[in-house]
Amino acid sequence: MDQVIDLRSDTVTLPTPAMRRAMAAADVGDDVYGEDPTVNRLEALAAGLLGKPAAVFVASGTMGNLASVLAHCARGQEALLGDESHIYNYEAGGASALGGVVLHPVRTAPDGTLPLDALEAAIHLPDDNYHLYHHAPPGVICLENTHNRCGGAVVPPRYFADVAAMAARHGLPVHLDGARLFNAAVATGLDVRAWTAHVASVQICLSKGLAAPVGSVVAGAGPFVNRARQVRKMLGGGMRQAGVIAAAGIVALTEMVERLAEDHAHAKILAEGVAALPGVSLNPAAVQTNIVVFQSGSVRAAAALVSAARGQGVLLSDFGGGRVRMVTHYGITADDCHRAVDVLRGVHEPAAASHRPLTTGHRPPATDH
Repeated sequence: MDQVIDLRSDTVTLPTPAMRRAMAAADVGDDVYGEDPTVNRLEALAAGLLGKPAAVFVASGTMGNLASVLAHCARGQEALLGDESHIYNYEAGGASALGGVVLHPVRTAPDGTLPLDALEAAIHLPDDNYHLYHHAPPGVICLENTHNRCGGAVVPPRYFADVAAMAARHGLPVHLDGARLFNAAVATGLDVRAWTAHVASVQICLSKGLAAPVGSVVAGAGPFVNRARQVRKMLGGGMRQAGVIAAAGIVALTEMVERLAEDHAHAKILAEGVAALPGVSLNPAAVQTNIVVFQSGSVRAAAALVSAARGQGVLLSDFGGGRVRMVTHYGITADDCHRAVDVLRGVHEPAAASHRPLTTGHRPPATDH
């Protein structure tokens, strides 16, 4: 078999040679004492790029979002967020389990926004009859950009401005899960501050498309970052001589942002090729960044497709509900994308010949590797 093409996620991205050199040469100290010069440099760099006064380096995007929510909310308060958001679906309920924060999901539109009327209706504030009120009070509104479960959709800055205005009327902060925020910036040609100007806090991943091996950054006002840093400590996130990994994050922010355009172009190759396959529902024009999500019929059909593609060396993600996800990243080439399309065309041929949705009965199950 040829080399495996791993399209499951951009979390599988390997660090660049420049990152490995920077990690080997990193000047380090004890970050819990604030004495790691490389971590300090990364935090200052990220804060400047994001237009915020301060930043803190954390181990992961999940830790960054959790630290942010717990820094904004007291126990028993609500975090208002999308029902398709990463925080709600993929972060193990940490805000509730560890911080006593109620996750209040709001319907997510296909473009990744939360309808403003639905979001405002979810904000339950105290009134003169508060002793009769039964809702948990709101603590923070969480948004996501780009939006993972909406196929890497770019949520526009004007929407963030609208939410910020609503939040200000109710005295609420807005947190941005910006794990792939730089993808949004590159796709639109806008500075990331077009989004971060409207939020109190933001989390960005240095891994994923930016290719660092580990780490995220949380940015916001100084008092907020101090609280987030305290929560990081509570979560066991004091990483001591963390400059070894922060060095790769500096390379990610200084050398890898514009390269994201390659991932977007490669995602278009996948989208256009897959959209032509029988039994697939996908609009290539809707693919904006590095994530391609398509409908492959039934739940069984999607599972069979993922299994069959794996048998041919192409790794995909079963995204639930008959959907399949593909994600491009550093290390995936245009040729890889063309070969992946060829593989998917091959595993679809039995379904096309029979004019029936692909099921596990149309092809022998592939051996898992």
